[in-house]
Amino acid sequence: MARSLKKGPYVDEKLLKKILGKKPTETGVIKTWARRSQISPEMVGFIFGVHNGKDHIDVLVNEEMVGHRLGEFSHTRKFTRHGGKMQKELEIKKKEAEISAAKSAKATVVTK
Repeated sequence: MARSLKKGPYVDEKLLKKILGKKPTETGVIKTWARRSQISPEMVGFIFGVHNGKDHIDVLVNEEMVGHRLGEFSHTRKFTRHGGKMQKELEIKKKEAEISAAKSAKATVVTK
């Protein structure tokens, strides 16, 4: 749900203190748990370690991210791909094809 325009964007105060007066190139990863904090123009160029419940995911902020929340770029759920037995068979065939292609490329390099 959108925040009221009269209230303005929510940016965590502690996060702003960590950024204030610093250059993006000099600072390393800024760890934060403030996933609900909106990205402001002052944050562009900084790397934030946004907590996803288990780890800190590095997020490099660019101009297109302004207005979004930090939590949008640090997913909390891991996607396990669709498919089962059929998907595994396709992956095995693909790996075998890659191995044979690599062997044939290596053989052509050796003969030259």
